[in-house]
Amino acid sequence: MPRWPATAELIAWEQRSRRQGSGITPTQLRGCWRLDAVWNRQAQPLTSQAAGLRLLQAQLRLSPASSTADALLLTNSVRVGWLGLRFLGHGTLQGRRPLLRFSFETLELTLGERVLWRQRLAATPERQAPFFALIAAGDDAEGRWLLARGRGGGLALWRAQALGPPART
Repeated sequence: MPRWPATAELIAWEQRSRRQGSGITPTQLRGCWRLDAVWNRQAQPLTSQAAGLRLLQAQLRLSPASSTADALLLTNSVRVGWLGLRFLGHGTLQGRRPLLRFSFETLELTLGERVLWRQRLAATPERQAPFFALIAAGDDAEGRWLLARGRGGGLALWRAQALGPPART
């Protein structure tokens, strides 16, 4: 895959995923993913937004939860220097496509790995809960990648990165 796929390629992957499912499993999702590129609902690149999120070191960490094979622990975070903001919660894969449905239970402000402030979050009603429709995953010269469409309609390309210390939940 080139650094960022063309619009036609994105749309083709999504159509194939809707028809056949992506086959993405919890094992493939495990790891730390940094946001690399974003597109709007029509798969047009949002280069300035992607650059801003890369500057904020946006990342998604997925690790196995002990409850079931499809359950995952999630940490979604941004960072400016040593200062970080992270949302922690749980998610599950559902359906053939599949959807990664998740909810965040805790919000933390960190300095390095030290938690400065922690707040429990109110439960989100299931029909309003965030999700990622997992479209495709693979490997290229830059390593593992994951393509997903979020609840808001945008597409995101995530790239695997080295896993640092685990987040606390």
